[in-house]
Amino acid sequence: MIYELLGANWKGGNSAISLFFGRCAHMSSARDDDAALVEAHERLLSGRTIGKAVRGPIQSSWRRCNSMGLTADRLQAAYTADVDIGGKLTYVARPVLDRLETRLAGVPATIFLTDERARLLQRRAGEPSLNRRLESLQLAPGFGIPEELVGTNGIGTALVMTGPAFVCGREHFADAWSGLACAGAPVRDPFSGQVLGVLDLTCMHLDADPTMADIVAEAARSIEERLLDGVSARERALLETYRSARGVGVGQSGSPMERLGPRDRRVLEERATELISSGRTGFAEVRLSHGRAAVLLSRPIGHWSGVSGFSVEAAFPGEGIFPLLAQGSPDTGSPDTGPGVPRFPTPRPAIVSAPQPRTPAVPADQWLLAVGEPGIGQLALRARQRLGLIADAGFRIGTTLDVSRTAEELTEVVVPRFADFAAVDLPDCVLLGEEPIRVDGPLRRTAIRGTHEGAHLYSVDDVITFHPSMPQAQALATGEPVREPRLSEAPGWIAHDPVRGSKILSAGVHSLIAVPMLARGTVLGVVSFYRSKASGSFEEDDLVLAEELVGRAAVCVDNARRFTREQTMALMLQRSMLPSGMPAQHAVEVAHRYLPAKAGVRGDWFDVIPLSGARVALVVGDIVGHGMHAAATMGRLRTAVHNFSALDLATDEILTQLDDLVIRFDLDDQRAGKADGGIAGASCLYAVYDPSTRRCTLGRAGHPPPAVVLPDGTVDFPHMPVAPPLGVGGLPFETVDVELPEGSLVVLYTDGLIAHLGQCDLDRGFAHLLRILAQAARTPEEVCEALGALLPADPSDDIAVLVARTRALDASQFASWDLPSDPAVVSRVRADVDEQLAEWELGDLGFTTALVVSELVTNAIRYGAEPIQLRLLQDSTLICEVADGSSIAPRMRRAHTTDENGRGLFLVAQLAQRWGTRYTASGKVIWAEQPLPGRSVQ
Repeated sequence: MIYELLGANWKGGNSAISLFFGRCAHMSSARDDDAALVEAHERLLSGRTIGKAVRGPIQSSWRRCNSMGLTADRLQAAYTADVDIGGKLTYVARPVLDRLETRLAGVPATIFLTDERARLLQRRAGEPSLNRRLESLQLAPGFGIPEELVGTNGIGTALVMTGPAFVCGREHFADAWSGLACAGAPVRDPFSGQVLGVLDLTCMHLDADPTMADIVAEAARSIEERLLDGVSARERALLETYRSARGVGVGQSGSPMERLGPRDRRVLEERATELISSGRTGFAEVRLSHGRAAVLLSRPIGHWSGVSGFSVEAAFPGEGIFPLLAQGSPDTGSPDTGPGVPRFPTPRPAIVSAPQPRTPAVPADQWLLAVGEPGIGQLALRARQRLGLIADAGFRIGTTLDVSRTAEELTEVVVPRFADFAAVDLPDCVLLGEEPIRVDGPLRRTAIRGTHEGAHLYSVDDVITFHPSMPQAQALATGEPVREPRLSEAPGWIAHDPVRGSKILSAGVHSLIAVPMLARGTVLGVVSFYRSKASGSFEEDDLVLAEELVGRAAVCVDNARRFTREQTMALMLQRSMLPSGMPAQHAVEVAHRYLPAKAGVRGDWFDVIPLSGARVALVVGDIVGHGMHAAATMGRLRTAVHNFSALDLATDEILTQLDDLVIRFDLDDQRAGKADGGIAGASCLYAVYDPSTRRCTLGRAGHPPPAVVLPDGTVDFPHMPVAPPLGVGGLPFETVDVELPEGSLVVLYTDGLIAHLGQCDLDRGFAHLLRILAQAARTPEEVCEALGALLPADPSDDIAVLVARTRALDASQFASWDLPSDPAVVSRVRADVDEQLAEWELGDLGFTTALVVSELVTNAIRYGAEPIQLRLLQDSTLICEVADGSSIAPRMRRAHTTDENGRGLFLVAQLAQRWGTRYTASGKVIWAEQPLPGRSVQ
């Protein structure tokens, strides 16, 4: 069909262009708030809600770019050598581009023409400074700029949206494009509706105005008109007939069509196509934007050569400059005619036997919209609608990895364009991410959508068991779609539930297609399409379209199911590796919070590890990445931290050992050839608190420092030496000692907390955390509650928080003695120990403690070096420590019957609950713990 849009009159003058560029100097900066767009972009990258600062189409494009893993600072065009720069589209568009270039002379804007893959075919006009900027971005013929390559832009985004796109300034996803403004409009094949390319107008951001999109749309429409030349001589003959009979010229100025936007024009075009395809004479009222309306008149016309068809004219009620025709009474029987609709003269075929002089038949206040042949138009309309539906399905279904949402997207696409009602039924195992073993049992209604209420179909979450005679059960059993064109004549469909079936039929539902949801040879569920009395019955060729739509959705549902399964398994693994409870210790009071990420399990972890000498280790760590590999790596590192802590290694030595371990993990994965192996990065903060000295030793590897809240409310981040993440290797780790008053709070966390509090601004996040902690003194649990109230339910990154309030041992809880290197001192020490135990009312432990002290002191005197010190601590256990200046550790061995020595440590191991050795800067400490009488062994 040939569209004669009389409003598309931009060729007749440069008034529209003058209007557009006349507005550039008065453009309001409020329209494009760069700061708001930058902040919205950061919120997108952090997984938070963008807000209303960004237009809907731009938000959708940003999300697509983000899901493809594009980074704003590393995007550039790609050159393709096989671009047909001088092809058909370029040839057809050349006159249009010439006229547009002439009218853009002296205007700081550049014209681009691309093919259907966003590869540049032509670049026209543009001042030198603008062209230099474009060349720096490689915007020249032969280079491709699709959205998946350079992010949001006027050309690539117009192709994805298959509609006009206006992108201005920071709305571009790529940083390098932020200084430009682009308005693109797709150029379509007028018959198939296929997008052949994009016409784009680009200028500097400060020179932009939204009306440039209208200019590009009009020029693109002119290119489409030229594509019709030489293609449809029959329809051109019809157009000639219309012009001769009506005396109406093309391109008349003053048409109300000139004031219509591209969207309204497309609405009128589609309705005109439907009228021609119907082959009926009559009226139709079309609602446009802003409360406007147009009335279309379809009338038959014929050419002297024998070609016959229909013309569609438009009138616009309420347009004061266009008086309505005299009242008539068209005998059309059109249901679209009603009160308030202007009446045209009775339609009569405009049949001419030979070309006639152009004499106006009626006043020219009806504007030609389209001419065409019903048969061809009908086929073209249906094919175009089906292609459009399939294209939309590929674009709109599967935007998330959520099974339920994917099912909802399928129903949103097909209703009302293909069916009046659509329902998706899946087994619970699919919703949970499990492999579907059989689907002949109960299914759960996952999604349903309809054009109206009251159809009496099952609702969402209803559990349905399809009877074997029902079309859905047959589709599940055979794996083939089933069509019931007339449900009233399908007794098997209604046999399962006659009452509900009768209600559905009474509501007007009369036709059904049931399609099994198949993906990779597995049946996932069934989709039901219904039509009501407002639509015709399903035909045979509707089965093919239904199967295609469900097939596309099935792959997306299966992908979401697999993701759900992996997510569930990773989450279970992660939870099994995190602490199920806090160990018993008396050095600190502890509270914690852990929030897993919404999208993908990460590798954050925390731990509280009791150490010898009543000390405690506080640990937080973070594994970069997500999924099963991150969860498994977290478990391996957490186990290693426990093992190294059990050896009583120093803080810096533990970080060094972890660093070496991560390097070995990477090397092992590389040797094994694991594609997803290796650790992209790991960080750790390790703190050891000693309640007897109130000193905390801190060390970190690529992790943010802890926050310390003193009892007086002072909050600070201790200065800690910067160290690289684990796995870098070759660099030492340093520690810092901090003396903490009793009752101080130590807050350890992962970077997800700072990223959320600061909205991806680290400085702002640290400042926000300081303000929260600076409030009135709280218990660790209250601090966690205060932080948890500010955190989202589904954060974009894992968040782990560990809060510890320090305790201190009273001076009466420990005693120490400096000893000379003299064996004679052992008996005196035993007496002193007995006296101290009596003071603590632990006389029952006197005998065993005396034996332990004797053996440890004797070993220090005999095999160690001065200075030698004995210390007793009364905490949850009785701890005996002997320190000396030697770094040689004793070892327990089994003495033979005739040996006179070698039984001391064996005896200590039998008498003590635990014992061990830890190294210090000046030597070593051998310690032994005994449970206190009347207390359970922890």
